[in-house]
Amino acid sequence: MTEKALRFRVGLFILLGLCLLGGMIVLTRWWGLPGLCLGILILLTLVNLRGLRESGLIFMLPTYLFVGCLGAVLGIGFYKVMVYGGHPVPVVAPPKLPPASAAVSVWLLLKAFASGCTAMTGVEAVSNGVPAFREPRTKSARITLTTIIAILVVFLFGIAHLVRAYNIGATPPGQPGYQSVLSQLTAAVAGKGLFYFVSIGSILIVLSLSANTSFADFPRLCRAVAENGYLPYPFTLRGRRLVYSYGIYALVFLSSLLLIVFKGVTDRLIPLFAVGAFLAFTLSQAGMVMHWKRTEGSHARVSMLVNGIGAISTGIALCIILVAKFVEGAWITALLIPMLILLMFKIRRHYDYILRETADPNPANLKAIPSPLVVVPMERWSRLAEKALRFAYAISRDIWVLHIVTDEKEQPGTSDLRTMWSDYIEKPAKEAGLKPPELIILHSPYRLVVTPIYEYVIELGSRNPDRYVAVLVPELVERRWLYYLLHRQRATALKHLSMSEV
Repeated sequence: MTEKALRFRVGLFILLGLCLLGGMIVLTRWWGLPGLCLGILILLTLVNLRGLRESGLIFMLPTYLFVGCLGAVLGIGFYKVMVYGGHPVPVVAPPKLPPASAAVSVWLLLKAFASGCTAMTGVEAVSNGVPAFREPRTKSARITLTTIIAILVVFLFGIAHLVRAYNIGATPPGQPGYQSVLSQLTAAVAGKGLFYFVSIGSILIVLSLSANTSFADFPRLCRAVAENGYLPYPFTLRGRRLVYSYGIYALVFLSSLLLIVFKGVTDRLIPLFAVGAFLAFTLSQAGMVMHWKRTEGSHARVSMLVNGIGAISTGIALCIILVAKFVEGAWITALLIPMLILLMFKIRRHYDYILRETADPNPANLKAIPSPLVVVPMERWSRLAEKALRFAYAISRDIWVLHIVTDEKEQPGTSDLRTMWSDYIEKPAKEAGLKPPELIILHSPYRLVVTPIYEYVIELGSRNPDRYVAVLVPELVERRWLYYLLHRQRATALKHLSMSEV
């Protein structure tokens, strides 16, 4: 790539980014939180459609910034806790905690456990994305997973300790005065200066980019399921950027629907995600137990024990989350999962039906193949019509030319196909020793074009059951896709109509 082309692409991306940023601001001011979430979703979609390598480079800097800022908050907070003997003075006092409205009970502990389990969701993205790692993939994935878990443990322990030291509590999401725990902690430790806004900005970006886990894993999951016939086969296709575009489109549609329904409050979506994630954990651990059961050796027994404990633990967590978060939205997942399973079985049943109907146990019968009956829809005489007619003669001598007349009272002009038929088509065919095509005039008083052609082809096929009917549709091929908007897409409509009856 030349330097001039590189500068042009960089400038184009900067301009596109500014336009997207402006669009997100307008969408946020017009729609509030749902608009902000949808704007971020659109931005993530465009980044992921560029390809995995480009999206990874874009997400790297905000992640490092988030880890550095939160690490600095924890470091400063622990230093102040040590200096003030465990009772630090907050720079910005957090909101006062309301008095306890309920005593500590088993149900409260279960709800706390269910909420805490959601913090573990996301680590499975490393195992799902092992094929995307560089060689050696297993070693790289193991190092990455260990680093993520270590950072998660340090952050959870540090936040839990500092929150108790600064007397910080969670506020109800979606209500006036809502402030996240990290926002209160950062303000209490470092105040609301430049560092506060940089830290909160990095948290916002990282929380937004955490959706990239779904962009990375959901299309690959759809591909694996589609290869087994439980999802439409287009999910197995890679786009021009070698990403599974259909999976990304489905993910964007479903995510947009959830964001609109829940008005952008992601806290309400956590139960949905947690139930699905822990169900996947339980099934995968149980599957590994069955795998090690079929494997011989002492190592297999140890591994089966470890995976069995994991299956039981995640199964218990799944039941607790489902019960504790059922009213808060987990019921949607409990309802959707059986519906999705039923839909997948219906898709597989359809593919099995198509396979049975199209199967042919006999060898190819290539004897006495009759030439097809060729139907050529023709609006006027042109170079397109001439090429279509020449191609029609290349495959058969029995040709029908269909011409639609929408106004029976209108007299044919000099450029009308009916006027030019004898001199431009019938006479040249006789001079070439060919059977002239048969001109069929179809009257359409309601100005329908595609439907009369389709009905005539069906009728012609019923009159000649022993011969194939080939419909040759002249179509203009433009150099740029934008030019297709300037033409009527009757050929495309006719093709789609015929495909729907196959």
